Amino acid sequence: MRKIIVSATIAVVAALSFAAPSQAGYYSYDYQPTCFIKKIKSYDYYGNVVVKRIKVCH
Repeated sequence: MRKIIVSATIAVVAALSFAAPSQAGYYSYDYQPTCFIKKIKSYDYYGNVVVKRIKVCH
């Protein structure tokens, strides 16, 4: 009886260990980051305005 319980427990753990990575990989295929351009205004040493455009993705 004890051998049956141990073997059933091992089978359940093995099944769950294979299921977790397959679920994690499923969500990553449809992922597309949303990007936008952010403008940052700053001043250089001489007081001139410098505008930098930075691409930000989530």
